[in-house]
Order: sequence, then structure tokens, then C-alpha cells
Amino acid sequence: MYAKNFVQASTNYIQNLIRDYADFPKQGILFRDITPVFRDVKSFNMLGDYFYEKFGNLKIDYIAGIEARGFILATLLGLRFNRGVIMIRKAGKLPGSTIKQDYSIEYGTAVMEMQSDSLKKGDNILIADDLLATGGTAKAAAKLIEELGGSVSGFAMIVELSSLGGGALLQSKGYSVCSMVTY
Repeated sequence: MYAKNFVQASTNYIQNLIRDYADFPKQGILFRDITPVFRDVKSFNMLGDYFYEKFGNLKIDYIAGIEARGFILATLLGLRFNRGVIMIRKAGKLPGSTIKQDYSIEYGTAVMEMQSDSLKKGDNILIADDLLATGGTAKAAAKLIEELGGSVSGFAMIVELSSLGGGALLQSKGYSVCSMVTY
């Protein structure tokens, strides 16, 4: 188990790399850009260590990444946990048989999908994404996994915007949520 000061130092390091962009993608939105976090190999290692510390004691069969930046974190965690990665994508991006889930996001609505044969009934899935805002995308991802008979082991998020209530929403549904940086 990591010392508390290591966890705090890692969190501070990651937070210092995140850049803010006002009015993106539309007026009134403050966009938290994690692109610099992905460019920095030290932060990449910190992300892997941090989430392994939080979820490494759980039985996890796959890491599910939510399009698009969640794919990067899911791949990193897949390597760290020695597990395969499942992609949860925007509608129309996956071939073959898929299942779909409508959801609301902080500035609109969308549809997510995953391939019908992505997992087996009873598989335990850790869901990874870059940002947790209202929780709409994360909740849709969980519904897709559960529709196929999987169990959500938790959510690994780089950034959480706590004022938008996504973490509280997911926790009220019984999910474990771990966000490295919270605003």
C-alpha cells in the first residue's frame, strides 16, 4: 500500500498537468484537458500505480474504456492489471452485433454501444474514463455491461467535476468510484 503522501504527490503532479479551456466545446463549459497527462511518461506511470492501488485487490476480468480518451486509460490499466480491454463507443463505430444505450451528458444527448460478445455473464469489469461530470456516460457504460450479464467492479476516472454530481449519482447506485483529481 502506498503512503498517503505518495498518493497526494501523484494527485498534485497530475493536477498540475491538466489545462483549463474556457468555453470549449461550447459557451459556458470549462474544459479540463488531460492531453498533457498522456504526453508525460511519469504521469502515465502514476496513473497505473494509483488505480492499481485502488482496484488491484479486486477480481477484474476486463477493463472497459469509454470513447475516446478512456481508451488510453483502459489500455494503460489493462497492461497494469494484465487484462484485456473492452471498447465502449459512440453509436455506429463498432462492427458486428452490438447493444446500445441512450444517455444524457452535460451539454447534450448521445448513444453508446458495445459489441454483444464483449464479455461473458459473470465477468467483472473495471470501467475507465478521463472525466466524470454528470455521470450520464458512465451510467450508460454500466448499463451496457450489466445488460450482457457483467458486473461493474468500479469506475477509474482521472478527473471528477464533483459539482455536477456524477460521482454521487454512481455511488447512489452502489458503484465504487475512484477519481484521481477532483474539482
